[in-house]
Amino acid sequence: MYYLIQYRNSIEKAVDLSKQAIFPQTKQEFQSILIPTEFKEMEPLSKSTKSYKIVKWGTVAAIFILIGLLIVVFTTDYLRSSIFSLSYFFFAIITAVRHRGNLFLLPDGIILQGRYFSYNRVKEYEVEQIVRWHDLYGLEDRLNFSYKLTVKVKGFFPLVNYVAVENEDHLNKIIDILEMNGVTGTRKPDSTHQSSPKVSTKL
Repeated sequence: MYYLIQYRNSIEKAVDLSKQAIFPQTKQEFQSILIPTEFKEMEPLSKSTKSYKIVKWGTVAAIFILIGLLIVVFTTDYLRSSIFSLSYFFFAIITAVRHRGNLFLLPDGIILQGRYFSYNRVKEYEVEQIVRWHDLYGLEDRLNFSYKLTVKVKGFFPLVNYVAVENEDHLNKIIDILEMNGVTGTRKPDSTHQSSPKVSTKL
């Protein structure tokens, strides 16, 4: 329940901070970022979006459900024999109340999956091109020959810490902003040595 409340508060804070974003700003920049796991285009953070409302009202519903289950567990023997199944159910409730995902770069930090982190908490970034034999290749047409950008944060282990970036110019802009703020990283070479019209040979 603490996690759910904290997550809801983090989303509310992120909505306000996202207005200061350096990237993305334009419609084309938002469209270029694909969010796992559905790989849909990233949306601006707003209290009017469907995913924000899911977090807002889903948190309330989830807390009531969890309280009800805890009362049953501690006052009866009804669910005691299936404690492992109950644990999975708790996890399913928590993971269901989630925002779609996002990555915003701000003047003094980033918003990753609805949480704000200052740049001194961002450890590194990693870029790999999504080509044949990559785990993400073929899951969605727009993913093929785009770029998987992973952002690692100190002391935080999100379920998903990456996005896919279609446009290499936008990817380079993201990397420039990260590196200007002291965040270093690596770009893995294309192991297939194949080229595509969407890919530049510049690394």
